[in-house]
Amino acid sequence: MTVKQFLFIVEIRTKIVSVSTFLLALSYTLWTTGSVPLHLVILTFIAALFVDMGTTGFNSYFDWYHNVDDPKFNKEDAKVIIHEGVSPGSALIASIACWMVAFVPGVIITVMRGLPVIAIGAVCLLVGFFYSAGKRPISFTPWGEFFAGGFLGTVFFVLCNYIFTGTFSEKAFLVSLPQSFSIAAILSTNNACDFDGDKAAGRKTLAILAGKKLSPYIIYTLEFLWLISLFMLTAFKYLPGIVLPLATIVAVIVSHELYSMHIRGYTHATKGPNMGSISKIFLLETAGILASFALDFFVFRS
Repeated sequence: MTVKQFLFIVEIRTKIVSVSTFLLALSYTLWTTGSVPLHLVILTFIAALFVDMGTTGFNSYFDWYHNVDDPKFNKEDAKVIIHEGVSPGSALIASIACWMVAFVPGVIITVMRGLPVIAIGAVCLLVGFFYSAGKRPISFTPWGEFFAGGFLGTVFFVLCNYIFTGTFSEKAFLVSLPQSFSIAAILSTNNACDFDGDKAAGRKTLAILAGKKLSPYIIYTLEFLWLISLFMLTAFKYLPGIVLPLATIVAVIVSHELYSMHIRGYTHATKGPNMGSISKIFLLETAGILASFALDFFVFRS
């Protein structure tokens, strides 16, 4: 396995999701407390990145195992197990190695912050593994968006905030919700485009449950919830007021991208452009909120 193939196995391009949640949690903590221990920031980032890489690697392996990545439907160059003959066993070993690397900073953080870190981390690992493993993986069910958005968004956000502050916060939970909606929209786009292949593989995703015509509206609903939740959080002053104008500007661009996706349609052939569009939307949404924290912290408070 080459370095390039390894990066495809762990789908390094998708790490924008966990990195985004990490940055949002860090920015929120700085906005609310004024400071964060640098050593905990570095340790958390390393642990989260390698856990995410390992989880995605397991997903690549089990997609091959369950014959989800059937070359009859899947034309993605990144699926190197089916298109380049990469050994599935080596993909599995690489995934385990990533989790072993993450274990070291995880233990250090646990010593500093207590058992809640290892307990929540263990649950996250179990969910990450069984998302694609087992006779009935979570990704085969209509609950995929809920678990992906919930754990990569809310659970990870709240855990980061706890590690940075040493306390659990109800406000942090609420502030994490827009991120969960945004992440779920990425998976919904993926599943809408994979409709035919997933159906042939026996998956019962939310997209398949909704049907081919209605599955795109799951994406549009999640993006609407992202915007509405930001407005509500700002109204309750859980987020800086500057979020409203910035989110409105972002929403205009998002609407244009969603329209382009709708015109393009959701198939295996349009998956590349559509995933590019939803990734652009995700990055814009993240940038808008990060900019809000930065402007409020460095400009309006000065």
